[in-house]
Amino acid sequence: MILPRGDPLLLPASPLFIAFTLLAAFGWHLLPLGRAPAMPDLLAVVLVFWSVHQPRRVGIGVAFACGLGVDVHQGALLGQHALAYTLLSYFAITIHRRLLWFGIAQQALQILPLFVAAHAVSLAVRMLAGGMFPGWSLLLAPLLEAALWPLAALLLLAPQRRAPDPDQNRPL
Repeated sequence: MILPRGDPLLLPASPLFIAFTLLAAFGWHLLPLGRAPAMPDLLAVVLVFWSVHQPRRVGIGVAFACGLGVDVHQGALLGQHALAYTLLSYFAITIHRRLLWFGIAQQALQILPLFVAAHAVSLAVRMLAGGMFPGWSLLLAPLLEAALWPLAALLLLAPQRRAPDPDQNRPL
């Protein structure tokens, strides 16, 4: 695949770094910050990021496991977040080749419908199970998650942008 003009060649992502970022996002999700409907889901942002950038390492199974963990922690209907994260990961993997050709701002705009759909699925499952409507502030969460996309790209790709070991025999 030919890289777009001006994009640097990235080093491979470390599986330990991927696991650490997923566990850190899951840990952030477990903090007792209160659960406002407009609060962005940082775990969903990290899952989508790694599903786009490393689809062979972080896929639907990881998303399902993270969703079950969130369901158990929140006491939600078992499978509510698992279904939402699984669909989010599936559609992120589906568009990952096309998405990487765009700039960060355009990527955030294209990821926004995925976050909206994930929140809609989670809300639909909650409402079908007899839950209460959390309010219209729920519409802010996908917008904030899409706004976090450039920051996630900056932070999560930083270890891959480090300079490789200099070698006189390698041209790159």
